[in-house]
Amino acid sequence: MAKGKYKYLFKNMALFTISSFVSKLLVFFLVPFYTSILTEAEYGIADVMQSTLLLTVPLLSLNAGEAALRFGLDKGADHAEILGIGLKRVLMSDLCAMLLSLAVYIFRLLTGNGPKGEYIALFLVLYICNSFYEYMLLYCQGTEKVQIMITGSVSCTFLVIICNIFFLLVLSMGLFGYLLAQMLSFVGSGLLIFFLLGGLAELRNIKGDRKLQKEMREYGSGMLLYSTSSWVNNALDRYYILLMLGASENGLYGVAYKIPAILSIFQRIFAQAWQMSAAKEFDEAGRDAFFSKMFKVYNAIMVVGAAGIIFLLKPLAGLLFQKNFFEAWVLVPPLLISVIFGALEGFLGSICLAFKDGKSIGRATGLGALVNIVLNYFLIIEFATMGAAIATLVSYFVMFAAAYIMVRKYVKLEVSMRKNFLAYALLIVEALAVTVNLKNFYLINLIVVIMLIVLYTKEIAAFLARFIGKKDAEGKI
Repeated sequence: MAKGKYKYLFKNMALFTISSFVSKLLVFFLVPFYTSILTEAEYGIADVMQSTLLLTVPLLSLNAGEAALRFGLDKGADHAEILGIGLKRVLMSDLCAMLLSLAVYIFRLLTGNGPKGEYIALFLVLYICNSFYEYMLLYCQGTEKVQIMITGSVSCTFLVIICNIFFLLVLSMGLFGYLLAQMLSFVGSGLLIFFLLGGLAELRNIKGDRKLQKEMREYGSGMLLYSTSSWVNNALDRYYILLMLGASENGLYGVAYKIPAILSIFQRIFAQAWQMSAAKEFDEAGRDAFFSKMFKVYNAIMVVGAAGIIFLLKPLAGLLFQKNFFEAWVLVPPLLISVIFGALEGFLGSICLAFKDGKSIGRATGLGALVNIVLNYFLIIEFATMGAAIATLVSYFVMFAAAYIMVRKYVKLEVSMRKNFLAYALLIVEALAVTVNLKNFYLINLIVVIMLIVLYTKEIAAFLARFIGKKDAEGKI
């Protein structure tokens, strides 16, 4: 049984690796292209729109995609019913988005000069396209149609690249072209997934299961605190910066996230595969040992990966950030470390969600969000954009610590937090060395990277052994 658990997890990790490396890396390498064509203000506006989607899609749809993912993994799940219920909620959320957008425009809830009506209309269309695409991705994951999910994800990437090159380079459409490329890629890839799944045939088999509809709605509603708080931690800093410092500073802050996105590639690969494994194994014997091993490996890879990226930070920034965007490199270290704590909180959250408990992890995330709201205001006043980055780091750590406590009602994680806190401290030393430009900071950072590799030798070896299909010594970490 244990072999099956690891086989299922790493099989899905291998598939998601293909998707993420093709999709995320291609988009990642477009960063110099975007930063050479778009202004800081244009990039800042686009970044706020994308951040707003992270809140509005799960909020207005009552987490339809997450409900489809969780209920789709249940034994004997009626996938046709789940598809119909979810798409109905997505359509209702589109209607809500239209009404809210109309209210914002009519009552002039957005202040200031500029083409606000155009931005509202662009965001509405972007919302409709993205809500459909995101739901189809999560539905595929829930029905374990991973190959179709990957096809859709990769096609979305190629569409956005082709459209951006045409709209930005050939037609010089600026911000409008950048957003239009996303709209077309979302709706095109969403439709591709729908037809590959045989969506029309599935919808013909709907019986109208009111009990399932109620259960999915309750599950999604129970996750609202979690999803909303997650958005606060992911995106609120952008709004503070936009309102307090302006669109140009928000553009710099938004592009600073592109280097942490390197680490997020692995985080996304693992998180997608892990979410499926957690739902499958939550009621199995030996889950404490399984979850503990996975936590150790995940934490080790994230920490060592972050240390390596910080070591190469300045060369990477020089390669990726064009023109005035280069000065954003100094914001990367705290944002990079926050990715680690956010990933670990997501890992723990998946365990709670496997037990269909969104409220506990919602409270943990809500505590982090409250810290984020308070710290962002005061730290931005004192330290500008760096204050927002520090606030994000602190709030993610609080969120992780609270989630670690919450998850103990379901799983006893057998991990050495003393060792982990030593690793986090070393990572902060490395980040400070490069940020304040200490003399010989490259040597200091190299020593830190080596120390972390030594500290996590067993975990790294176990990950490599599992990933290439070999057993680690006695199967232990």
